[in-house]
Formats: sequence, structure tokens, C-alpha cells
Amino acid sequence: MAILLGVDTGGTYTDAVLLDEDSDTVLASAKSLTTRPDLATGVGRAIDTVLAQSGVSAGQIAMVSLSTTLATNALVEGQGGRVALVFIGFDQAELSRAGLTEALAGDPVILLAGGHSHAGNEAAPLDLGALAARLADLPDGLTGFAVAASFATRNPAHEIAARDVIRQITGKPVTCSHELSSALGGPKRALTAVLNARLIGMIDRLISACEGHLAKLGINARLMVVRGDGALVSADLARERPIETILSGPAASIAGASWLTGETDALVSDIGGTTTDVCLLRGGRPKIDPQGARVGPFRTMVEAVAMRTWGLGGDSEVHVQDGLSGGLHLGPRRLMPVSLLAQTHPDLVHGALDRALTQDAPPPEAGRFVVPLWEAAPDGLDKREAVVMERLMQGPQRMQDAVQTRVEGPALERLVKRGAVMIAGVTPSDAAHVLGQLGAWDEIAAHKTLALFARRRMGSGDRIAKGADTLAQMIVDQLTRQTAHCLLEAAFAEDDFNWGDQPVGTLARHPLMQAGLARHQGVVRINAGLNVPIIGLGASAQNYYGAVGMALHTPTILPAHGGVANAIGAVVGQVSMHESGSVTSAGEGAFVAHLPSGPSRFSEAEAAMSALSQALEEVASTKAHAAGVEEIRLTYDREVKAAEIEGQTMFIEATIKVTAQGRPRITLD
Repeated sequence: MAILLGVDTGGTYTDAVLLDEDSDTVLASAKSLTTRPDLATGVGRAIDTVLAQSGVSAGQIAMVSLSTTLATNALVEGQGGRVALVFIGFDQAELSRAGLTEALAGDPVILLAGGHSHAGNEAAPLDLGALAARLADLPDGLTGFAVAASFATRNPAHEIAARDVIRQITGKPVTCSHELSSALGGPKRALTAVLNARLIGMIDRLISACEGHLAKLGINARLMVVRGDGALVSADLARERPIETILSGPAASIAGASWLTGETDALVSDIGGTTTDVCLLRGGRPKIDPQGARVGPFRTMVEAVAMRTWGLGGDSEVHVQDGLSGGLHLGPRRLMPVSLLAQTHPDLVHGALDRALTQDAPPPEAGRFVVPLWEAAPDGLDKREAVVMERLMQGPQRMQDAVQTRVEGPALERLVKRGAVMIAGVTPSDAAHVLGQLGAWDEIAAHKTLALFARRRMGSGDRIAKGADTLAQMIVDQLTRQTAHCLLEAAFAEDDFNWGDQPVGTLARHPLMQAGLARHQGVVRINAGLNVPIIGLGASAQNYYGAVGMALHTPTILPAHGGVANAIGAVVGQVSMHESGSVTSAGEGAFVAHLPSGPSRFSEAEAAMSALSQALEEVASTKAHAAGVEEIRLTYDREVKAAEIEGQTMFIEATIKVTAQGRPRITLD
């Protein structure tokens, strides 16, 4: 009997599941809180629980597969390590393209002459001495580097040379843009490389945590990681290219949803602690986003499922909207629920809440706490950040104790973005505890913190709610409304009808659409809703998605084990390695194949394409073998662009993609 172990680490929970591959049955499943900074604790608890439930021994585990939303969450929340970008052959103005300036968020940039032309010829020499001098001037606290050179996908020589110098001088991880995508578009490739460099430390810690606990248990099975398109890759490759794990968790959830329900056409919606991820399932398969994965504000060059992600989850921050009538809005930032913090620090939480509840008009920061996520302050802190971190070295603090002056507020926000600390405050999870929908954490603390929040004032001067119970229902109703809007936006985006130039967000919120959902019956009768069912996944889907389906007038499917669908999807996928390249025309009778090793010239287009196909096949097959695939299936996709000039067909460019795929080898001790 071959037993597969799937693990999914999300922002709030880490899930584990044991699957019998021979009978396609779930033997055991478990949830454990994701623990930071030591991810190993949460991973270990989830794995230990499923082994104890099932009686399965370490030697029976034939494969372990890991999916995660940590990379997705980090990009949505603007978190990750500090990095430097080495930008070769570009000018300052290029930084404003593709969202690159926003992604850098003030991190340093080294601009250097160099790069190559469209044909792969050197445009200007690369001054490695100047690079070395600029590296010496960089600030402390950098965790990695991104290197992007002009037309590096045509010739990566300058990126490789810069990478070698950076590694030699700094010893830090370096991401080259040509390693992540073969597509043109330097700023967008640079953006992808920057985000990858930010995530390396985070994903390395997760994989190490999983490997360490498996070794402790004596589980010697191969460890795989789910990529954003749902395919499996080796742990080593995921360490090098963590950006490819964005939407890993959602991609695994799609596979899990299909496996659990047998549905072929549905909107799959996975609600976690931080995000809601929606994808259309058609013919039993998810669509791959041809423009690259979009996460938060960033459009990357990472091939992933066509998933739409919103900063909306069970742990989303609750905001009071401006205006006379107030109202609530959720997200996009994730907070630690106060009811959860009270589990580990009851004296701090209850003491602070009890004191604040004696005030008729408590300040906005009352009932909020700051939680350190590291045992020691990270490197590269400025003076004010260091002051805040020093106060937190003894553990979580009330917000007003952690931040004592106005100028320290921005310092705290920077620490939150770096993932060094987390804010605890009111969330939908706390509201669910007040309403009796959840009971895992401290219900009394949840009631107190909502009672305190309810005393906040709207623009009219009135309190936003009469008490904790009223506020709790308002929060859950707002979660239902925002989730319904997310699903409508995804539905409009995937519908084949030509809706004109209206953005999908506008269509979802259009008065006519809202009237249709309300089943308006006046002089005009309007009915509207979704025409496919909703598959609700995630630990809290059972609490919220029944109301979402009713609001959108469509059936809601809440499968058994839907709370661990990501972990199930992690082990039912297969390895799929893609390699792409291009052949360009360098003039009449001259063709350049842009091989992984560099450009090579040919006198015939077919010879150039054949050489490129062979080189890509070799690279893809080698990677598939390294991931444990023995029986490899190869597929080829060739797109040739040509033009008719004076009655003759002229070759312009060819793009070739080779895919090597198959199930990884299952081995038992």
C-alpha cells in the first residue's frame, strides 16, 4: 500500500492529509496553527496528528508533497526580505514600468551599462569593477539580489557574470531574470526577479522545517512542492525559484476540489486566513493565465492557474469606513485574531481589554496588540524600528505600549511589511466565535474585543453597533458581500460574452447587477445570478459560503475534507517541467537559436528550430528526471511568425515550448 502525505502551510493553518493511492481514499486529515517564526512546530504537529490517527508508520510513506500560500500572502501584504536590483542596460525611466518601483518599495537599485540586442549581440560592455564598487556601498540587512539585463532571454551572459560577482562578494542568494522566464519585457522580468529574491528566505525556511521534521520521524520519501500551475517540482528547485510557488496553495486546492467532488464546471473559491482565491474549473481543468500570475497589484511572468486573489479571509482586518453612515470593510491585511492571541497570552489580552472597556470612548488603538515574529531583531533596522523591536523583545505588547510616539507609527508599519511583527485586532474569526460558529479559541476575549470595537464612532457621532453580537453579524454579513463580489468579478472575467470596456469590478457592482441579484420586480423585472455552482473550500467555508451561494442564486458544494483540499491536491498532481526558447532572423539566410547556453547561428530556420527543440528537450527531461520521473511524456508547442513580402514568405520569429511530465517515482523504505 503506497501512502502519500500532503502538507499545506497557509497563513493561519497548516494542514496534513494521508492518502492511499491504491484506493483513492483519505486515511486521516488534521489542522494545526501555522507557527511563526518557527514553522517546524506547526508542520510537525499536523504531520504527527495524521500519523497518530491513521496508525501509518514512517516506512509506509512513499511521497510527501507540500503546497503553501505563504508566498502569495507575502506579496498580497507587501512582505518579504529586503533586496537590491542590479538593472543592466536599462535607464532610470524603465523602473516606472510594470509596477517595478512599487515592488522595490524603496530598496536599492544598481544601474549599469551593458545588456544585449534583440539578436543577442552585446549592446555595451559590462563593467564588473563598477558593480563590485557599488555593492560595497549598499546598506546592511539585504537578504538577496535580483539581476535583470536587457534582452537576457536572447543572451544571458551579462546576468550570469553579474550573478557570479555578487555571490562571490556578498554570499547572498541571487535571482537572474532569464532563469524565471524566456519572454521578452525587461521591466516585467525584473519585477518577477525582485519578488523571487524577496521570497527565497521564507520558502527556504518552510521547506527546511518540513524536511527537518520528516527526518526526525524517519520518513525518507521524496519531498515535492506544488508550483503555481499545479505541477510538482523538487524541493531544491522550489528553493531556487520560490516565485513559482505563488498560487501554489490555490493551484493545489483546484486539484483537490476536482478530486473531492468530481465536478467539471464550477467556480472554486478557497477562503483562508489571508486571502480568497477564485478559479474557474472547465472540463475538469483550471485555466492557465496566459499573461502570467497576478497577485495583489503585481502581474508576474510566472505561469500559474488563472486565479484571482483578494486580500479577504477569516483573519482580515476590520475597518470602519469614513462618512456619516460608517459601514465596514474587510482586508486586505491579515491580523492575528485577538481570540487566538488570548490563547497564549491571556493575562495581557484580558487585562488590556478589561481596562479599555471601562472607558466610554476608548482610543482606536485600544484592543490592538503588536506581536513579534522573531526571537531576535532582524538586521538593517533604522533607529526608530530598533526602538520598537526592543520593546517587543519580551513578547507581545499593547499597541499603545509598543508605539509611544507618533513618529514610531511608520516604523511599526515597516516592521509589519518586513514580516518582523504582526498586529492583533478584530477579525471575522473573532466575530465567528461571538456568534458561536467557531469555538477553537478564547470566546470571552472575542466578545470583549468586539464589544470594545462596537464603541467606535461613525461620522455621525453614533456608535457603529449596539454591542458585540450586532457587530459580529455585521462583520459576517460584510464578509458575505465582499466574497460575493469576488466571485462575480471572477465570473465576469471568465465569461466569454463581450461586456465592452467596463472593468469586471464595475460590472459586479453595477446597479443593474445588484437589482438582478435582489430579484427586482417593478415595471422592469431583473433576475441575475451565477450559472455554475460554487465549490467552497477552506476551514471557514462551512460557516460563510451557504449565504454566499444564496446571495448569488446558485448551488454551493461544501465537500467533506474541503478544509484540507490543498493538502489533498498537493499529492494528486504530477511533475511538469516547461522550457521555452526562440529563434530569430538575423537577416536573409541567417537564423539565431537562443539556446540555454547562449545564441547559436544557423543558415536554415528549420535547423535552428531543431537545435533549439533538442536543447530544450534535454533541459526539461533532466529536470523531470531530477524530480523523480522515470516515464517522461514530452509535448512540443511551436509558434512560427512569418510575413508575406512581395509574394515571398519571410521568417520573423519562432517560439518553442517543450514540456516533460509524469508522476514522480513512488518508493518505499
